[in-house]
Amino acid sequence: MSEQSDLLADLPQVAAEHFQVPDLPRLRSTQPSTHAPRFLLLYGSLRQRSFSRLVVEESARLLQAMGADVKIFNPSGLPLPDDAPDTHPKVVELRELTNWSEGMVWCSPERHGAMTGIMKAQIDWIPLNSGAVRPTQGKTLAVMQVSGGSQSFNAVNQMRVLGRWMRMITIPNQSSVAKAFLEFDEHDRMKPSSYHDRVVDVLEELVKFTLLTRDVAPYLVDRYSERKESAEALMKRVNQAAI
Repeated sequence: MSEQSDLLADLPQVAAEHFQVPDLPRLRSTQPSTHAPRFLLLYGSLRQRSFSRLVVEESARLLQAMGADVKIFNPSGLPLPDDAPDTHPKVVELRELTNWSEGMVWCSPERHGAMTGIMKAQIDWIPLNSGAVRPTQGKTLAVMQVSGGSQSFNAVNQMRVLGRWMRMITIPNQSSVAKAFLEFDEHDRMKPSSYHDRVVDVLEELVKFTLLTRDVAPYLVDRYSERKESAEALMKRVNQAAI
């Protein structure tokens, strides 16, 4: 009997046929992707001069300078969740961009101590499951927020919870821009500052994590409980078909 079998013998709760020892070689892609990393950027305000949109636009420029392929979703016209069918053109657009992306940036204003409903509505329209595909699982995520007053982290903290719920690899760094109305010039470009430096830091980290994980994301998010559940579901279907 092997050493692993000996150890599993002391774990009667575990289904041994679905238990796996993490495999280092599988975390090293043998055929790394060569295309530019693909990022979808979402913002949480429809104001004419939306500072979350301006941060996203600045982020898009920075990501492109880092060699990324970037698309920004305009939430104008997106219906409230469950107030329209998922065939609505804006819902289809958002979901197609989500499937296209390998990583995402979410930037929301903080309103009433929380992310905006506009930001949450976009996330709510992205399904956890779409057929056999989980659109966000294993993709990277960076979170940012803008505030009209002093610096706060309520919105980014909430978005981190959502990123975990969407099974995304939410990077450690984040950005919170206080008094955002002071941080942009008359051409709507972000001024040099420690806030801008932090945005660069966040995006640099996002690109690195994406390049590191995108080719092995399916293995990173492969779970014992789901392998076990899938096997049990398959057995149930086979047994039903045999009756």
